[in-house]
Amino acid sequence: MFRRIKEDIKAVKERDPAAKSTLEVLLCYPGLHALLCHRFAHFLYRHGLVLLPRILSHLSRFFTGIEIHPGARIGNSFFIDHGMGVVIGETTEIGSNVTIYQGVTLGGTGKEQGKRHPTIGNNVVIGTGAKVLGPIEIGDNCRVGAGSVVLSPAPSNSTVVGIPARVVYFNGEKVPSINLNHCDMPDPVAEALKRLQEQIDQLRCQGVESENGVCNNCGHKNL
Repeated sequence: MFRRIKEDIKAVKERDPAAKSTLEVLLCYPGLHALLCHRFAHFLYRHGLVLLPRILSHLSRFFTGIEIHPGARIGNSFFIDHGMGVVIGETTEIGSNVTIYQGVTLGGTGKEQGKRHPTIGNNVVIGTGAKVLGPIEIGDNCRVGAGSVVLSPAPSNSTVVGIPARVVYFNGEKVPSINLNHCDMPDPVAEALKRLQEQIDQLRCQGVESENGVCNNCGHKNL
């Protein structure tokens, strides 16, 4: 446990340029405080205790604004930056070197039993206000955009954004998307009217065409 705590402190110093010393990190980072409390609560939870770990989690939430269920499994070098409003559910699993920002929810979508929260891979960054919901997997080296709502799995080495979130980058290359430029979108009504007008013109020209098949009145060529 103490080795993990040292790695958690090191992660803060490496990823936040505002962190000037180990003492400052220990005293002034609520994300670290919540994580340290969770490490101890999770230890008790794994050894069969339920109420005491929940009480510790509740106290941590009161003082830090970060709610982590003691049943959640969190790997090494985990960093919660500006963590107010972070929620991590009971069956959440988080890998190593993961960073999340304020307002992130790793939650469930209903009252299902068993695994009902996300599994987060290694080296993942989850942006401010993002929601990752359900027993889905976010692969290694993923980036989740701020404010995104992720409802389906994300492959490793991808970037997902939007509501609902979709993959926009995969293995460093941009993923083609649908063109939503309103000026370029087709008008099915106008196209149908155009075809109807062409049929009317053809009917008008029947019987008045010249020998070469071209109407003498309007110049329209019958098919």
